[in-house]
Amino acid sequence: MKKIVQIVVLSLVVLFGCKDAETKKETEVVKEEVNLNLKAFGEKISEENALTSEEMLAKFNNMNVGDTIQVKFASKINEVCSKKGCWMKLPLGEETETMVRFKDYGFFMPLDSKDREVIVEGIAFVKETPVDELKHYAEDAGKSAEEIAKITEPKKEYAFEAHGVLMKVE
Repeated sequence: MKKIVQIVVLSLVVLFGCKDAETKKETEVVKEEVNLNLKAFGEKISEENALTSEEMLAKFNNMNVGDTIQVKFASKINEVCSKKGCWMKLPLGEETETMVRFKDYGFFMPLDSKDREVIVEGIAFVKETPVDELKHYAEDAGKSAEEIAKITEPKKEYAFEAHGVLMKVE
């Protein structure tokens, strides 16, 4: 009798243990399928707990030149460096955007990534960008000589150094 009880208990453990393993396997596959819609650049990051662009704008508005915060937020790419993808601009509101560069120039974005949705993680900071740098960025963006000549004053900017990016692919 004791042996029969042991066999029944062992069978139940194996049966439920295998079922649990199958459930975990199914969950992992679904998780992988969801992440197939995102292409990663730089360090590995997750899409969890990303702020909206509006929430990020509120954080920037409470910062002064020189302040920094570690943060992750989602937005849509307005513009990408047309030469090698070494920076991108993300909207924070209707009239405000942030310039995103990549930590240690360790990775770049595809040149055709304009209008793609992204999640960026890294350091947000407020800086004053000198005229020479503004002109350089305008040149990289393919702006005309007339547009570049109109840049005559430094600009207070919301900047971001990303150590990781997730980009939605179609």
